[in-house]
Amino acid sequence: MDSFALPRNKACMIGFLSLCLPIFAVVAVGLLAARLKLVSAAVVVAIGTFSFNVALPAMLLRLVGSQPLAESFQPEWFQGYLGACLGIFGLSMAFALLRGHGRQQSAALGAAAAMGNVGYLAPPLLLPILGERVAGPVAMSIMAEVAVIVALGSVLMAPGKGRAGLRTMGLGLLGLTRNPVILSIVGGCALAWYAVTLPLPVERFLTFLGNAAGPTALFALGGTLGQMRAQGRVLAMAAGLTLAKLVAYPALVWLVLSQVLELDSFWVVSGTLLAAMPTATNAFVLAQRNDAAAEEVSAGVLVSTLMAALLFPATAWLLSAPVAVP
Repeated sequence: MDSFALPRNKACMIGFLSLCLPIFAVVAVGLLAARLKLVSAAVVVAIGTFSFNVALPAMLLRLVGSQPLAESFQPEWFQGYLGACLGIFGLSMAFALLRGHGRQQSAALGAAAAMGNVGYLAPPLLLPILGERVAGPVAMSIMAEVAVIVALGSVLMAPGKGRAGLRTMGLGLLGLTRNPVILSIVGGCALAWYAVTLPLPVERFLTFLGNAAGPTALFALGGTLGQMRAQGRVLAMAAGLTLAKLVAYPALVWLVLSQVLELDSFWVVSGTLLAAMPTATNAFVLAQRNDAAAEEVSAGVLVSTLMAALLFPATAWLLSAPVAVP
């Protein structure tokens, strides 16, 4: 393994908090703005659409395209991360089934435990810690948690059996071929593969546009959370989802990447921190679309995001120790 490691001491923990809390503060501003009716739901949707369809693709295209593929992408990492992702999905779904939930509801809860906010939260949180090289792991985590889990969840959450689920999955996969984030990752890989150097004006344009991704995404995330409610009867389920997403999932990724695959510590740290992202709002959209445990997933998104403000810097601090166990 390489010598990459984050320093760990009290000052470092304060540093992680000082890095993370302002980012989560932007989420809080969006939440308060929505709760106080300072922005309408339509404005929140518009800001989120701009971030996801325009700013984030510009940032990923530049970051992925500016680095050699061998440094940005690691096939073993993707296999291990995807395996852990599917593992936490399956375990969470199985636990929900044992608790008496139906297939659709259990699949929605499994997806909520496996789908992190890697698109909106990961870039502003991880770029200052790990540098631009983290664009590769971010891109691979998006492919794992969005492409694979959305497809699998669509089948298992679809009402009815067999053909209806496959039709839903087909529509979901067709949508991914037009997804701006996925297309920007593919475009960035092409630039890196052919070693294309972007003209300076184009690079500056993508940098300027991409810099808007973080603030707009975080504000839109907060605005979306501000429209959600966590009723008392679903808080226990939300707490369980938060435990699975912010504790069990990162622990499983760390175990697979460091102890099973024995990858370099950069890959272990980046994977574990990506797994420590709170539940994505896309999980709620998927559950709502299929009328499957939407209220529970909504509460899970809200609670996990609030808890991540403290648990993410704590996870980063813990990872500062040598990754490999003697």
